[in-house]
Amino acid sequence: MTWSLFEAYGIEIEYMIVAEQSLDVRAIADTLLAKAATEGANEAVFGDITWCNELAAHVVEMKTTSVTTDLPASGRQFAQNVAHANSLLAEMGACLLPSGMHPWMDPHTELRLWPSTYNEIYSAYDTIFGCKGHGWANLQSMHINLPFANDDQFVRLHSAIRMVLPLISGLAASTPYADGRHTGMSDYRMEVYRTNSRRVPSVTGLVVPEPVSSIEQYHSNVLGRMYQDIAPLDTGKVLQEEWLNSRGAIARFDRSAIEIRTVDSQECPGADLAVAELIIALVRDLVEQTTVDLSRQLNWSSEDLAKLMRASWLAGEQTEVHEHRFLRHLGVSRSSATLAQVWGDLAERLIHSQGLSDSCQQVVEHILTRGTLARRLTSRAGLDTSKDKLRETYRQLADALAHNALFE
Repeated sequence: MTWSLFEAYGIEIEYMIVAEQSLDVRAIADTLLAKAATEGANEAVFGDITWCNELAAHVVEMKTTSVTTDLPASGRQFAQNVAHANSLLAEMGACLLPSGMHPWMDPHTELRLWPSTYNEIYSAYDTIFGCKGHGWANLQSMHINLPFANDDQFVRLHSAIRMVLPLISGLAASTPYADGRHTGMSDYRMEVYRTNSRRVPSVTGLVVPEPVSSIEQYHSNVLGRMYQDIAPLDTGKVLQEEWLNSRGAIARFDRSAIEIRTVDSQECPGADLAVAELIIALVRDLVEQTTVDLSRQLNWSSEDLAKLMRASWLAGEQTEVHEHRFLRHLGVSRSSATLAQVWGDLAERLIHSQGLSDSCQQVVEHILTRGTLARRLTSRAGLDTSKDKLRETYRQLADALAHNALFE
């Protein structure tokens, strides 16, 4: 079935599997899925939510089986599935851990690639790019899939998403720690994501995708160039598919959707789905050209948008935006603002124009008053941390996930 703009959404959330006591990563996603699957498959379907594997064997993904038209209800369904997964993992002395990165995993020694289905693809990635690094082995995100029905809808949706990407870390950054230390960044996941395909730069580009005025132009300027550049390394043509694209938003023509990939996983499904709801509301506002028309959206270069995005990875919601033209195009009537102020102004407007749910409003208020999850983790664990302090903080984070509760 083909869905039109904003009729339905696809959500995917990745979680780490860790030892219940030490919180060290446990590469047992294959065992978990085998226990959960009714017929020993590599996927486990529980009604509207499906569990599946990712590249790293310590990561499990939960996703909407088809699409959802009710984001708050999906949040509750994800929470029920998290509880079920934790019950199965408890038998193995393990549990799920949220957020976008494990705070002390050593990806060079602890990565184990998924061993069965799709192993040929993962092995090709490892051969070409080398997956023993944070950008491949240690990153968890929420993907938001937004459908389109035709060429016109694709262009409008793609253009709107490009303008929203630089704002996302000011709402959803959750990765201040890696290698057992504070990185000095709010969204270190995106910093390592930016460089994970540096051997073939066109695979990731500037993370913010190029402006395009048609699907044909997208195939030519984005996918065609990428396939051409990787061909000498991928002689078996294993990776020359649209999912090779690692930009912050990628076209999935196989399901007529654009997938946003820059949202760090939050502390619980309730927070994830609230963040998704607000992001979708802003994308819709821009698609409807409420504050800026399509031609001016297309005039924003990837370079200019990527500059703001990279700043947001560093400072999260405290990032200062001085580009008044960008703010005006978002409908923010300030000459300069922090991203927290931008999201506050946007949320206030979108509550009325898009009808944000009560649960979304509550989570967004929590984020805007207490900071992103990255800020809250840093406030709890500090800048100069010991492993014991990190373990204590992230154990509380695991409890927040288990109870579908916000991290205070």
